[in-house]
Amino acid sequence: IGVGLVGFGLFFLLLGILLYFDSVLLAFGNLLFLSGLVFIIGFRRTFTFFFQRPKLKGTSFFFGGLIVVLMRWPILGMMLEVYGFISLFR
Repeated sequence: IGVGLVGFGLFFLLLGILLYFDSVLLAFGNLLFLSGLVFIIGFRRTFTFFFQRPKLKGTSFFFGGLIVVLMRWPILGMMLEVYGFISLFR
């Protein structure tokens, strides 16, 4: 179930970007991706991954970008999410 949710999340993110940053598709893709991640590695491990002390900057940018996308500013939100994603996984 988790791999399917992550796959659909990535598909909706790609489709949202290809359709000129459609905010509904981007928000739906983000939510599917995060819920799939929870299904794959579990709630506790997901929570501890995102809220480790050295990764709080990346987490705040990633979730801040998600909130900005939900508020219908998709380009700014995706830029914040990409910066947060890069700083989370480097």
